[in-house]
Amino acid sequence: MLDTPAVTTRRAADTAAAILVCLDFGDDGYEDGVAEITRLAVSAGAKRNKVVRGKRERPDARLYAGSGKVEEIGLAADELNAATVIFNHTLSPGQQRNLEKELGRKVLDRTELILRIFAQRAKTSEGKLQVELAQLEHLSTRLVRGWTHLERQRGGLGKTGGPGEKQIELDRRFISRRVAVLKEKLNELQRQRVIRRHARARRDVFSVALVGYTNAGKSTLFNALTHAKAYEADKLFATLDTTTRKIWIEGAGQVVLADTVGFIRDLPHGLVAAFRATLEETVRADLLLHVVDSASPARDREAEDVNKVLAEIHAEAIPQLAVWNKIDLSSLEPAVQRDEYGRISRVLVSARSGAGLAGLRGAIAEAAQPRKRAGHSQNPTPELSI
Repeated sequence: MLDTPAVTTRRAADTAAAILVCLDFGDDGYEDGVAEITRLAVSAGAKRNKVVRGKRERPDARLYAGSGKVEEIGLAADELNAATVIFNHTLSPGQQRNLEKELGRKVLDRTELILRIFAQRAKTSEGKLQVELAQLEHLSTRLVRGWTHLERQRGGLGKTGGPGEKQIELDRRFISRRVAVLKEKLNELQRQRVIRRHARARRDVFSVALVGYTNAGKSTLFNALTHAKAYEADKLFATLDTTTRKIWIEGAGQVVLADTVGFIRDLPHGLVAAFRATLEETVRADLLLHVVDSASPARDREAEDVNKVLAEIHAEAIPQLAVWNKIDLSSLEPAVQRDEYGRISRVLVSARSGAGLAGLRGAIAEAAQPRKRAGHSQNPTPELSI
């Protein structure tokens, strides 16, 4: 369930139904964006949905979509009896407030939808702390939405300090204190992680991190390589919590493999910052296995989006091995492909069937050889600054 109580309407709205608003501003990848927000909504619990499309040159300052389109959205919501309207865009607090007033329903933008999915998926204490931090930092920018009913109680004659303003300040202080507590707890977990990482470094253990677009099959590949039982599902952001396992690979020896949170187009910056500790497993790795859904029609754009996030967290210099997964769905054959210089450029596998995994293990061993000959990691371990 979306778990978004509707703004008061004439009848009880269906909390499992949502209207998805996708406006075309002439950017590339519009249809991919429509497909993605639909999957995000389903992942959040919207069992029934309808997409409302439209074209604009620029967002409307007050309602983002314009009054005529908002009327169309309202009619679609009435027809579906939807409790929630989801915009595949970033709304300002004022736009969100105005839309809820016009539509009489809960309105979410893309960032809030992703935050709700993250809150549903987080299982470990660290993951829950990270999600709460991201939610509070996002909420702090929107406190004014909850207190408009007290605006008339402010002092007159240019005076301020009415009940509404006082409540907002109280909330801001509460959020500020809670954010400080969460950051300290996450910093402590980070310090513990550093200690474990230094211990691995002393043992000269090769470190590999799985990265990729959400739902590319990273957790399935992780389980296939490690025989672990990490959660896997055909959902966006099925995995939020980093899981690490030691495996033995012939030619590489002991290897630490880490499964990490998936990336997505326009991943909210606050989420990247909140998941700083989790993403450090990526930044500190000796090798990144960039897992790509070979069956996705948007695979090239998705790979580009992943590389953008890697650059944002300063992990672009770490050696990368492209792993095209789900070849059982794309009619490809397992293979280890090389470039004109004989270097491995891509490995084609099916984590579900196991096809090509032997070639992937060999590719990891080959990537580990320069490090083994040097006796230490050749790659710098940059600080993750966000």
